[in-house]
Amino acid sequence: MRCKYSFGYELVSKGRVFVYDYLSILYLVTSIDLSDNKLSGEIPMELTSLIKLGTLNLSMNHLTGNIPTNIGNLESIETLDLSKNKLSGSIPQSMVSLTFLNHLNLSYNNLSGKIPTGNQFNTFVDPSISEGNPGLSSCPLPIVCQDNVGAPQVPSGDGGEDDDSKLEKLQFVISLVIGFCAGFWGVFGTLAMKRSWRYAYFHFLDKVKDAVFYFVPAIGTYLQKRS
Repeated sequence: MRCKYSFGYELVSKGRVFVYDYLSILYLVTSIDLSDNKLSGEIPMELTSLIKLGTLNLSMNHLTGNIPTNIGNLESIETLDLSKNKLSGSIPQSMVSLTFLNHLNLSYNNLSGKIPTGNQFNTFVDPSISEGNPGLSSCPLPIVCQDNVGAPQVPSGDGGEDDDSKLEKLQFVISLVIGFCAGFWGVFGTLAMKRSWRYAYFHFLDKVKDAVFYFVPAIGTYLQKRS
């Protein structure tokens, strides 16, 4: 390639000169890999005119500035790797329209702001896609999704009512045990400690027993006479 004109490119091959018009041929480019070079400066806006581009790899360079805002024009792009540069600013919202994009790597830059959501971006759940950009927030970064973090949700259903019911049952059992212990020791403990009370108590029971034994036959005799 000998020189570059504003309207195209001049290629010298086998002694012949070929001039390619930018609009007539370059838009047909489908793959660009300039990774691991010493490229610097901003990403040329002209790259976004390559609507047939399927692969763009500019990783491991020294590129600075922002990602072109109209990068969404690369409607055929499937692989985009801009990792390990010095890019800054936010991720353009127009990238959401890249519906053929299935491989994305923006790691280790100086990008900031929220990661766009929608379309293909909802499928990029690998944290390595955006790691190394401390200023980025939102999924898929592990330190993100803070906007969606709220108070813990209470499970729906009757869980709360079951807990209240169990608490009431426990309180009833405890009250029953305390009442039984108090009543048992209040009566039998006293009888065990005082002999006079014990004699009086059992004497009273004997009288009640005699009264019942006398009363029941009397009732029976009375009912037989009535019949």
